[in-house]
Amino acid sequence: MKLWYQSLARQTESTPYGEILRATIAAAVDPGTTVDMRGVSKAAGIGVHYRFLEHHDMREVMFNAMQAEREGYDAFLIGNISDAGIREARECVNIPVLGLCETSLHLASIMGASFGLVTISPKWNLRIMENVQRYGLERRYAGMEAMNTSPIELKRAMIDMPFRKGIIEQFNVAAQKLLDKGAEIIIPAGGDIIVFLAESHTYEIERAPIVNGIVELVKMGEMAVKLRKITGRFTSKRLSYAPPTGDYLERTRAFYGADVYPDPKPAK
Repeated sequence: MKLWYQSLARQTESTPYGEILRATIAAAVDPGTTVDMRGVSKAAGIGVHYRFLEHHDMREVMFNAMQAEREGYDAFLIGNISDAGIREARECVNIPVLGLCETSLHLASIMGASFGLVTISPKWNLRIMENVQRYGLERRYAGMEAMNTSPIELKRAMIDMPFRKGIIEQFNVAAQKLLDKGAEIIIPAGGDIIVFLAESHTYEIERAPIVNGIVELVKMGEMAVKLRKITGRFTSKRLSYAPPTGDYLERTRAFYGADVYPDPKPAK
């Protein structure tokens, strides 16, 4: 089984974050599963909580999903809490496409009756809340607490252990506030925080599970591939994720290139 793990940081595979991410993924996969980790290379990859930056990152996500299918990958995983490009990628390819946020939210809803999210900064809050609403999970939502960090500070925490300790303390304070509000599951809403917690094997706080979205995303990716091999289907291609067909498809390919919208293929 081959999975494409799409980070929205620039050239993730050659960064300190990439090293910790690779170790987190390697500890989670089944024997025989290969996960190829890719960052963005054409976009800046410096923060999808800004709409302009997300727009450019999404384009690369969509085209990488189509490349993944052409190269024989079994699933495409979007490893960013924004889930940027998830709907577009599902429309563009036939292999399963899963997102970090959607997967975390739905699994949290299985693990407990309510969840709370810890975001990396107040700037993230509205963007993440849009995902909660998009996935129809407001009734499970107990609250959201923002840390006071930035992408630059989180990069520093990759190599500065005393500084990272302060980041983790911020997370713990925010998580405790969510527990006080009635959250039964805690979701770290940021890849950097997730890998910090994974590296320290922190998966629970006061009997409340902490969702490690990266581990859950990879395991759900494996499950999606296995289901597709058994049943021949996974993503619905009716209505929401249906691609263009017939003359419309031919006109689309004439303008955007012959590789867009791969033809339907049976599951392997």
